[in-house]
Amino acid sequence: MYTLIVTAKMNDIDPQAWLADVLARLPEMPVSRVPELLPWNWKNRSLPEAA
Repeated sequence: MYTLIVTAKMNDIDPQAWLADVLARLPEMPVSRVPELLPWNWKNRSLPEAA
């Protein structure tokens, strides 16, 4: 757990927001897209997306 928190912090990400989002998205995400959830690739989906 410590490694996940430190990795998120090193990528200027709020660890709690990142982990909550990853746990919510993981069950519905195909295996081929799992790398998008890594801290250095992660984009918070609560941000407005371009229309």
